[in-house]
Order: sequence, then structure tokens, then C-alpha cells
Amino acid sequence: MSDINEIIQEPIEQANKNNINSIVALMVAITATFMALCNVKDGNIVQAMSQAQANALNAWSYFQAKSTKQAIAENSVELIKLQNTTVSNDIIKNYEEKIARYEKEKATIKAQAEGFQKEYNDINLFDDQFDMTDALLTISIAMLGIASLTQKKWLLYFACAVSVTGIILGLTAFLKISLHSDIISKILG
Repeated sequence: MSDINEIIQEPIEQANKNNINSIVALMVAITATFMALCNVKDGNIVQAMSQAQANALNAWSYFQAKSTKQAIAENSVELIKLQNTTVSNDIIKNYEEKIARYEKEKATIKAQAEGFQKEYNDINLFDDQFDMTDALLTISIAMLGIASLTQKKWLLYFACAVSVTGIILGLTAFLKISLHSDIISKILG
């Protein structure tokens, strides 16, 4: 009787093992494919972030240049007033017009620079989501490998849950839906 149990038990164990391995193979394929797509999108986001940051830096540099020109014009007006010459009224008027123009230009440049900074921050939110997606999917692939080796169903289910969580997080990033965890970002950041 024990021989029959051994004979029957072995094929049952093999069937169970093959079933877990089949699920693992399918999940690894789905997870790795989705992870590759997320990496491409994340790379594009990083490029856009770099461009937004460069634009913001350029705008702030231009703002600083206008501020310097304005300060020179203001100092020139003060010096001309101190000299008290007859030609000074026209020169003062010219410099005061430049000062007013610089002030107006600075306001426009400041708004542009702040816009680029906001664009960077908005894009960074989704970059963080893709980074967390990548982390979750990498962990799930490792756990799926261990589940295949150990043949533990609970580990398979847990790895699948981690993978699905990563896929959901990645899909929200693709759809530009903010599903962002500041706590996780602070820990990983």
C-alpha cells in the first residue's frame, strides 16, 4: 500500500511543481515586459526633467543679468543726480526708462523660470512613480524565482501581489495619475 502512495504522490508533486513553474514563467514574462516599457518611458521623463531644469537655470541666469543691468542703471542715475549737470535730465530720463523696462522684463523672466521649475516638479512626480514601479517589479521577479525554487505557493501569491502592485503603480504613471507616496520617496530619495 505504501508503494502505491509513493507512486501516486510523485506525479502529484511533479504536477504541482510544473503548475507553479508555469505561473512563475508567465508572471516573470509579464512583469519583465512591463518593466521594460516603464524603463523606456522613465528615460523619456528624465530627459524632459533635464530640459526643464536647464531651461529654469537659463531663465534665472537671464533674470540675474537683467537685475545687474538694472542695478547699474540705478547707480548711474544716482551718480548723474549728484553731478547736477544740465545734460543730466535727458540722461536720467533715459536711464529711468531702462530701469522700468528691466523691471518689466524681470517679471516676465521670473514667471518663465518659475514655470520651468513647476514643470520639473510635475514631471518628477511621475519619475518617482516609475522608480517605485521598477523597484517593486524587480523585487517581484526575484521573489518569483525563489518561489519557483522553493515551490511555496504563499511566496508565489505574495510575489504576484507585489508584481500587480508595481504594474498598477506603473499604469497610473503612464496615465499621468498621481499615485505617489511621499513617505516611500523620502525613504528612497
